[in-house]
Amino acid sequence: MPRIRNDRNESIDQLFRAVLSLRDVDECYRFFGDLFTVQELSAFAQRLQVAHMLSSGKTYEAIRAEISTSSSTITRVNTELRYGSGGYQMVLERLNQDDSPSEP
Repeated sequence: MPRIRNDRNESIDQLFRAVLSLRDVDECYRFFGDLFTVQELSAFAQRLQVAHMLSSGKTYEAIRAEISTSSSTITRVNTELRYGSGGYQMVLERLNQDDSPSEP
C-alpha cells in the first residue's frame, strides 16, 4: 500500500499548509466542518482515539468495549503505530505535553 509520504504533491502540500494556518480549535471546527462529512471527521477522530488507547496499553477487546470500532481499524492504527512514520506517536506525545500541568 503506498504511503502518503511517497505521494507528495502540490494539492496535498496546500491542504497541509491550510491546516497549519489554523489558529485555534474553533477555526479547526469551522474548516474541518466544511472539509469533511460528519462521518469522515468522526472516523479520523476515532483513529486518533484508538492510537491513544493502544499506546496506553489497552487491548483490542478493551478498545472495542469502550468505543464502537472494528478490529480492522484497530489493526490498521496499531500497524501504523508500530511500523509507520511516527506521526501518531509524535502527536500523542505533544498532546500529553499540552495536558501536563505546568510546574510553578
